[in-house]
Amino acid sequence: MQKVQIGQWAEELAYVYLCKQGLQPVERNYRCKVGEIDLIMLDEKILVFVEVRYRKSQRYGGSMASVNTRKQQKVLDVASCYLQNHSWEQQCRFDVVLVDGAMEKPQMNWIADAFRME
Repeated sequence: MQKVQIGQWAEELAYVYLCKQGLQPVERNYRCKVGEIDLIMLDEKILVFVEVRYRKSQRYGGSMASVNTRKQQKVLDVASCYLQNHSWEQQCRFDVVLVDGAMEKPQMNWIADAFRME
C-alpha cells in the first residue's frame, strides 16, 4: 500500500471508531489554503477537529511523537480557516487519534482535547 492509501485507511479506522463513540460526522479531509484537517465531527454541541496519525513502528517515537508543536499549529491554522468560513460560535476542541502497529492488528488511542487554541 502507498502512503496515501495507508493514511486513508487510518482515517477510516478512526472515523468508524469515533462514530461508534457517539460523535457525528461533519466533514472529512477539509482543505483550505493553509492545509488540511482529517476529520471534523460533533460531540453533542462541541465541534471537534480530529488529527489522525499512523505509525507502523515506535522507531521514531510512534504516532504520538508526530503530533509535534508544528503539526499542532498547522491544525489550529486550518481550524481557524474553517471557523471563519462557517461562522461557528459554539465551543470547539482538538482531538488526536493515534494508530500504531501493523495494519493487521492496529492499536488505537483517542486523545480528546489533546491541545488547545491559545
